Amino acid sequence: MKLLRYGPAGQEKPGLLDGQGRVRDLSAHIPDIAGQALLPDSLRHLATLDVDSLPLVAGVPQKDLRLGACVGAIGKFICIGLNYADHAAETGAAIPPEPVIFNKWTSAVVGPDDDIQIPRGSTHTDWEVELGVVIGKGGSYISQDRALEHVAGYCVVNDVSEREFQLHRAGTWDKGKGCDTFGPTGPWLVTPDELDDIDNLHMWLDVDGKRYQDGSSATMVYKIPHLVSYCSQFMSLQPGDVISTGTPPGVGMGQTPPVYLKGGEVLRLGIAGLGVQTQRVRGASQ
Repeated sequence: MKLLRYGPAGQEKPGLLDGQGRVRDLSAHIPDIAGQALLPDSLRHLATLDVDSLPLVAGVPQKDLRLGACVGAIGKFICIGLNYADHAAETGAAIPPEPVIFNKWTSAVVGPDDDIQIPRGSTHTDWEVELGVVIGKGGSYISQDRALEHVAGYCVVNDVSEREFQLHRAGTWDKGKGCDTFGPTGPWLVTPDELDDIDNLHMWLDVDGKRYQDGSSATMVYKIPHLVSYCSQFMSLQPGDVISTGTPPGVGMGQTPPVYLKGGEVLRLGIAGLGVQTQRVRGASQ
């Protein structure tokens, strides 16, 4: 299934994408694509529904029908740093001996095609296409061999980052990761049965039509079972939490000379099987 949330910001309704690329409403079955609706029993129930009998929503998704973030009421937005060997190399950083964990504040979450706002005082706003893991069944101290049982699905995340805030403002990475609009998520949550090989997905990102990121989840250092298990050692994972698992090379910071967003650009990014995002970048407000 491809689960989604559609409608105006703050008023999104739950839906799914049918075989013809149209949105079907799920409001009669679940209140949102969030929390308890992501538990295994709920997903199994949704998978039994007759899709053609569900109400058809007017409009074309991502054209004249806005999509919100594919997960509502995200509790924790956990991110993994330097988790692609080729990205670590482009930044000049060593591969970490354990996964690097930081957070995006949930106030950063926006829809997959909503605008990105450059923060006040920013000179180093950057992009990162990432594979997001959405937790279904929660738990603590999850073993690696059972970790995928806790995954409800996968999605595209743009881990927008302000590098000066992140690296040079006397603190943790979180300062540069959680600014408003820095977490486009979606367009849809794709359940695991729809993906053949999560460890070999093509990932890409263009800025104004120029390809900057062109990589694969195959170069991920710590794979998804490891990450789910590892994170659960430090916090309980709960339904609807999102783990963003790192980015392949091609970020602005890694260019020679570096390239950063100023406002007016259009970002387009995607992951094979998980959909595409498109964002306009708005300059910093005064």
